[in-house]
Amino acid sequence: MTESMTLRARVSAPLKSVRHALTDAAELRVWLAEFAEVDLPGRFEFWGRHTPEGDSPRQRVLHADDSALRFVWPLDGVDTTVEISVADEGPDSTIVSLTQSHYDREEQMSGSSIRGVMQTFWCLSLANLVDHLEGRALNVKADFTSAVMRDEALIDAPREQVYQSLIDSEKVSAWFGFPIGIEPWVGGRYSMGGFESGHAAKVVDLEPGSRVAVDWGGPGVTTWELADSDGKTRLTMVQSGFDEQNPPYDGWLGNVSGLAELRRYHDLADWQPIWVQTA
Repeated sequence: MTESMTLRARVSAPLKSVRHALTDAAELRVWLAEFAEVDLPGRFEFWGRHTPEGDSPRQRVLHADDSALRFVWPLDGVDTTVEISVADEGPDSTIVSLTQSHYDREEQMSGSSIRGVMQTFWCLSLANLVDHLEGRALNVKADFTSAVMRDEALIDAPREQVYQSLIDSEKVSAWFGFPIGIEPWVGGRYSMGGFESGHAAKVVDLEPGSRVAVDWGGPGVTTWELADSDGKTRLTMVQSGFDEQNPPYDGWLGNVSGLAELRRYHDLADWQPIWVQTA
């Protein structure tokens, strides 16, 4: 059953700067896509290896004004509709809201359509938009032409603190924004939604303070490795052991957008999630 997917993110930047980043081709090439061309109200296109079905520009503008942009984006033969709007929350705070039609939870879970990656694609894209506008390093973008899944982040916290935020259920649930139950030992459960959800992956490697690896089954194994770096922590995340003819882009992009929030969780003294709860 299809429905609309909705995301809302808070950016610590004035509305004018946010709108510019959303509608300027050079800015889009920084946080969203390999290629972009914009000439509103008639043209808003992005494509390339960081874009689902990005072999050519496909978007068609339906509406554009100072507060909202709406366009058609054909994906897997279906015309989906994306709307991005901005609202002033204060002199240096803006809420970005994004909706996309034809979201199907079953397609996301099964990987049966490229539309199934759109939620985590936009989660990562908006996380990179926030980091770009707030002056932080961006996470790796999706690469839909590659089966290599690796990202690295420098986190402003001691290695043991970062390690605890990867294996402590309460801490992980806080920065990931979703209940996660973790039994921090080899063979222990790693449950998205909490232990009562019944969807448990397995911890397959754990070296206290240095490494955690979780086996998700078909999507493969996620490994986090930590190393000291001048008082900070270098965290490397790798996805491996999956069918390279069917890379698990959806889960990988979700992990990378989570890594963006993990960096903020440690780097910002007044951290709050960028995600604003939707109705």
